Amino acid sequence: MKAWLAYATCALVWGSTYFAIALGIESFTPYGMVASRYLSAGLMALVLGRLTGEPWPLRRDLPHLMLQGFLLLGISNALVTWAEGSVASGLTAVLCSTTPFFYALMNREGLTTRRVLGLIVGFVGVAILTLKGRQGLALHPVGFAALLTATFLWAFGTLYARTRVQGHSLLGNVGVQMLTGGGFGLLMTRFTGGFVHHPLTHKALWAVVFLAIFGSLITQTAFNYLSRVWPPAKMGTYSFLNPLVAVLLGSVFLKEPFTLRVALGMAVILAGVALVQFPLRRATTAEAVTIET
Repeated sequence: MKAWLAYATCALVWGSTYFAIALGIESFTPYGMVASRYLSAGLMALVLGRLTGEPWPLRRDLPHLMLQGFLLLGISNALVTWAEGSVASGLTAVLCSTTPFFYALMNREGLTTRRVLGLIVGFVGVAILTLKGRQGLALHPVGFAALLTATFLWAFGTLYARTRVQGHSLLGNVGVQMLTGGGFGLLMTRFTGGFVHHPLTHKALWAVVFLAIFGSLITQTAFNYLSRVWPPAKMGTYSFLNPLVAVLLGSVFLKEPFTLRVALGMAVILAGVALVQFPLRRATTAEAVTIET
């Protein structure tokens, strides 16, 4: 039950964070937002870990946790935040839903014919989403490249830590990751325009508060737990639902267009991911117990 609750949290809350980022980026610079949300969330995670009696993270895990925090939060999330300056929040979420393709490519399991077909179908979906008739790319090409780089780094960092982090200090591990990502963001603000590029609005401030508490502290903790108890193929499917939430919020509140092309691209991408992630045969009873614990 806890795993399914963590899964639902990743699917719903991270789907809404694209909308929050779009609000925050109106005032904050990308690294200003990264520093603000992750430094505050990291401190909260460490304090909560001590209050709940969790042990400190293992010393041998610290380099791996810091590298993961740097890759996922200091680089990958910053790229997503920056890309939303030129890419609609709903389309950003759709492109980030290709993360499971990278899980499949980097996973030690061999690629089957079904998985290869799924990858092809998925990237056809990306092409439908990004090509707009004779006008060329519907997305800014640099923003598109930044998002694909971000998804690759997120998948790589997740799989890297999955095999190397041994300790079970859930909040402590999250705190180290976030302080690393936030600290890197703080350093980068000196070279990337500071914390804000426009006057700070109430919308942008509340967006960062939401991102710190819900998008970072709560959901990153849920994601770390889920990545530990579920295999990547099953864990990564939370990103199937992120675009649905993001596109809905972007259409309702930001007046972003929801066209037939967007809907078709989403459908094909999700079909490709489903082909990659879901095996043809049903799991045996023993496998099901192991997977869903």
